[in-house]
Amino acid sequence: MNSKRTCDIAGVLLALTIFAVPMFILALAVRVTSQGPALYWSLRVGQGNRLFSMPKFRTMRTNTPVVATHLLDDAARHLTPIGSFLRKTSLDELPQLWCILKGDMSFVGPRPALFNQDDLVAARTAQNVHLLLPGLTGWAQVNGRDELAIPDKVALDAEYLKRRSFLFDLRILGLTAVRVVGATGVKH
Repeated sequence: MNSKRTCDIAGVLLALTIFAVPMFILALAVRVTSQGPALYWSLRVGQGNRLFSMPKFRTMRTNTPVVATHLLDDAARHLTPIGSFLRKTSLDELPQLWCILKGDMSFVGPRPALFNQDDLVAARTAQNVHLLLPGLTGWAQVNGRDELAIPDKVALDAEYLKRRSFLFDLRILGLTAVRVVGATGVKH
């Protein structure tokens, strides 16, 4: 087991110790405020372009089309009553700790593309970004998040591929904390 994987497992165990009760409360809040399950499982593209199921706390209504949020004609219309709050605080991402524990994701890496984001997957594959384990956060996330065009996102992902190291990951995690507190780069 490599050192990044060891850090991921230790980080997940620590995060679950801290967030287990808040996650239970969030799951209840999602169920009470909207119809449908607390978790939404989306098919994502992982390392080597392998598909895997990734959970999030559900922020959209159950009849929302399965596309990237920025492609919805009126994304706000599809949000659940607490969906905007969950997205702005990134609390909807907490169930992805399961994917880190399973080894489908890491804490830091390129965000996993949706199964139908063919343009993003192709651009990442051309830059060998598909060789990386996707992350809960990443270099592109802290440099624009939802605001980035695909070429810019892929350029940042490729930069991460070249620069990745333990210290760079720590820097990204620190910047993520700052961005989450400020809800920077979240459109909906």
